[in-house]
Amino acid sequence: MRQVEELAALIERFAPTDGVHMTPIPRLKVVRLSQPSEPMHGLHEPALCVIAQGAKQVILGDRIYRYDAAHSLVVSLDLPVIGQVIEATPDKPYLCVKLELDPLAISALMLESAPLAERELPPGSGMTVSPMTPVLLDAVLRLTNLLANPADVPVLAPLAEREILYRLLTGEQAARLRQIAVAESKLQQVNRAIGWIKRNYRKPFSIEIVATEARMSPSALHQHFKAVTAMSPLQYQKQLRLQEARRLILANAQDAASAGFEVGYESPSQFSREYSRLFGAPPLRDVARLRGGEAVFSG
Repeated sequence: MRQVEELAALIERFAPTDGVHMTPIPRLKVVRLSQPSEPMHGLHEPALCVIAQGAKQVILGDRIYRYDAAHSLVVSLDLPVIGQVIEATPDKPYLCVKLELDPLAISALMLESAPLAERELPPGSGMTVSPMTPVLLDAVLRLTNLLANPADVPVLAPLAEREILYRLLTGEQAARLRQIAVAESKLQQVNRAIGWIKRNYRKPFSIEIVATEARMSPSALHQHFKAVTAMSPLQYQKQLRLQEARRLILANAQDAASAGFEVGYESPSQFSREYSRLFGAPPLRDVARLRGGEAVFSG
């Protein structure tokens, strides 16, 4: 498809080396990788991801989401995931555009168009893959094309982003996207719980406190949290703790015991067990492997 080829050429131009590249367009990043990546743990923020070349899979709990140039990925809240580029070569690198989703822009668009503010649907997964439509791809292409004309960005980028959000709000992803902006939606209630866990992940876990923050009963929170994130609130907290400990060991050269204690573990043996279960190896061996591969979570 011509549009996909044009988008791939733009990404290659503005991502000349492997990695995640910031752009002059707010919330827009371009990603390039020349070979398949190792599975990488990270926190995926709300975003639209569009691949122009190659393929990627993202694991959320026990769910696997695979997408490529024929599909788009929408993430509607912060989710701890395992991402892995599965198709990429030096001749045909993985090329992706990532647009972080702005809740305020989504809300404004919904207020201006009554049909978009439909009734709330039951909460589903906070991550979904849908077939890429020509109109959405065209809007993404026009936004990315502005990288070649920086003087046009302040005026035209908000218009192109607005169209992208409109296409999402009128497509298969509409229910999830609407819930990002609706203050009392079940997704937003889960999001409040996630916010509390992110701010307090070092503290002992209390489902009652988290449920109060979410304005739900503990049983309702557990049910809806699991539906959206594919894990329980306690599992979510553990993933945040372990990902932060991994970052401390890797970036700050902390020893495993100190990193575990800093993120809330009182028992070094429990920390090592849970770290190995999540990352597949004890802390020191895992970090040595990461340093050797210089892997980066690309979103």
